[in-house]
Amino acid sequence: MLRRVLAAVAGLLPALLTAPAAQAAATCAEPAVRTYGPASVTGAIVGSAVHDGRAYVVTRGPKPPVLAELDLSTRKVIRSVTLPDGPATGEPEGGWGIAVSGGKVYVGTYPVPDLYSFDIATGEVRHLHSFGRNGGFVWSLAAAPDGTLYAGTYPGGRVFEYVPATGAVRDFGVLAQGERYARAVAADDEYVYAGLLDKAKLVRIDRTSGAVQQLAAAPTGVGVVTLHGDRVLAAAGGELIDVRKDGSDPRRVKLESGTLDALAVTGDGTVYATSRPDGAVHRYRTGDTALTRVADAPAPGDETRLIQPVGENALIGFAGSGGVWTLDPSTGASEFTDLLDAGLPPGTERPQSMLLVPNRAVYVGGHFSMEVRDLRTGDKRRFRLPGEPKDLVRRGDKIYAAMYPSGQIVSIDLRTDEVRGVGFLGHGQQRPWDIEYDPVTDKLLVASAPLGANLKGALSVVDPRTGAIDVYVDVIPDQSLMSLSLDAKRGVVYLGGDVLGGGGVPPVHTTASVAAFDLRSRKVLWQVDPVPGHRTFQDIKVHGDLLYAVYKRDSGTWTAMDLTTRKVVRQGTIAGYGELTVHRGRVFTSVFRGGGNAYLLGDEAKLLATGLGDEWYTNPQLHFVPGAWDAWALVGRDLARIRLDPACPPLTVPPAGN
Repeated sequence: MLRRVLAAVAGLLPALLTAPAAQAAATCAEPAVRTYGPASVTGAIVGSAVHDGRAYVVTRGPKPPVLAELDLSTRKVIRSVTLPDGPATGEPEGGWGIAVSGGKVYVGTYPVPDLYSFDIATGEVRHLHSFGRNGGFVWSLAAAPDGTLYAGTYPGGRVFEYVPATGAVRDFGVLAQGERYARAVAADDEYVYAGLLDKAKLVRIDRTSGAVQQLAAAPTGVGVVTLHGDRVLAAAGGELIDVRKDGSDPRRVKLESGTLDALAVTGDGTVYATSRPDGAVHRYRTGDTALTRVADAPAPGDETRLIQPVGENALIGFAGSGGVWTLDPSTGASEFTDLLDAGLPPGTERPQSMLLVPNRAVYVGGHFSMEVRDLRTGDKRRFRLPGEPKDLVRRGDKIYAAMYPSGQIVSIDLRTDEVRGVGFLGHGQQRPWDIEYDPVTDKLLVASAPLGANLKGALSVVDPRTGAIDVYVDVIPDQSLMSLSLDAKRGVVYLGGDVLGGGGVPPVHTTASVAAFDLRSRKVLWQVDPVPGHRTFQDIKVHGDLLYAVYKRDSGTWTAMDLTTRKVVRQGTIAGYGELTVHRGRVFTSVFRGGGNAYLLGDEAKLLATGLGDEWYTNPQLHFVPGAWDAWALVGRDLARIRLDPACPPLTVPPAGN
């Protein structure tokens, strides 16, 4: 009997031993990727123009971008075309620069700085010229009275001339040493007027000789320029500059707070200006000592791409989120139309941020909007936001978003989708990169960078109950902050720097620093430079006694630093840069380049998946399901749930749609 039992056990032993392996193999063989369609759909716009009862708008984000024609009498899109790839420069994603002249609409695009024309009569679209390489912008476009076009560009900060009749191109050269952005242009018979962002100048270029004359120095970058009679009007932050075309008789008025983002002049010389984030409309005439607030625009918190007088007592405006409005400034009466409702073809965009609320929903931040997928029902919904949510964090029944370009922190109610402002970082900190919640102090922590020619970033400590914000500017001297990581038990937040700051000014350091900041004393405990010559952290994450980091410059370098000795104990190279996350006691990252890869970081980097694509607008993220190896992420521009089990072989993700 005993012999038969032993024989039976011996016969079962191979099956018992191979059962876990077989189970693991079956798990790894299950469908590893599920996609759920576009992660974020948008109607956001950039370039806008009005001509002969029609408006022309260019979408922002989708590839290829759409140029749409809107009948202003019916508020309906009556025609739309796409802007195809340039023959050698790549795919445009939008067009800031737009001008109408000679029966054609001209569009200057990004991130390829190309020029296109749209024939209003025939609908023909043509690629005309490229002003540079992939990674550039045509920020602004203006037509002179004779039809010659002038393009303000990035990153060279140059103005180019293009003659439609011949295709001749002229480069006016360096307008100010070190300038990157010719952000706004206007033109008359003799001159081109350009607003420079980094060097904060309003300049005039002689169209014949190319001579450059400074008309005004500004307190910050000049982002809007328009003309009326013998005067030039420009907006620089919250200041309106009013000067004669020869630089004489300068006048200035300033908002108490906020930024002027669009200007329009009526026939009698009345200037209307919109401001953000309050969404107000102001009036000014030469000789006034202040701007007069006359009404609230119907898109508070939005960016105004264009305002223009229509009729005797009306303004028309175009909101960056994808809307058109009219306003009677004498009464404040207004009407707003969402361009998607008007028939603008919706487009799939590159997402800004993502947040998983387990067993409830996935939130995806886009341009001026939030897309929500309900995990219980599969339904999707979308609501507006005042800008770009660069990062998201949850606190109780609210999500908090760090917004660009306002530097505002907003709350989003999980039950109602109500969006409310918490406060503005101020201090020039308009580019928040990272936000975390400290449950011990019940505070939000924000890492930020300035805009323009400024090196000094900040750590902000935000009280979500009161809106009080303590801003610690230059906490890492002469560096902006790209990332932070909280060690709540120790009451310390670790900060990752970037020596380039807002750009446009030479850095004073060659190596990005890590600093430890004590949240009780509000003091820096220590600062180190982990890897000499590496200038920018993309993300840092504390895990136990190690601080993991992924660098943006040099791209793909990752490290683990011992927090006791402050020495790098592990270092390697992966395909690119992205965000780090800790899940089930392990450190993961998803990165750009290499086709879009995910890794497990330990003694070395282990590739878990490739083929995710490079379609994040900010940085690739992974959001793991608690207790599982599944993570919410992107495949291309689609929302996806991906198995990233370290015990499984590396996963090759098929392209979205396959």
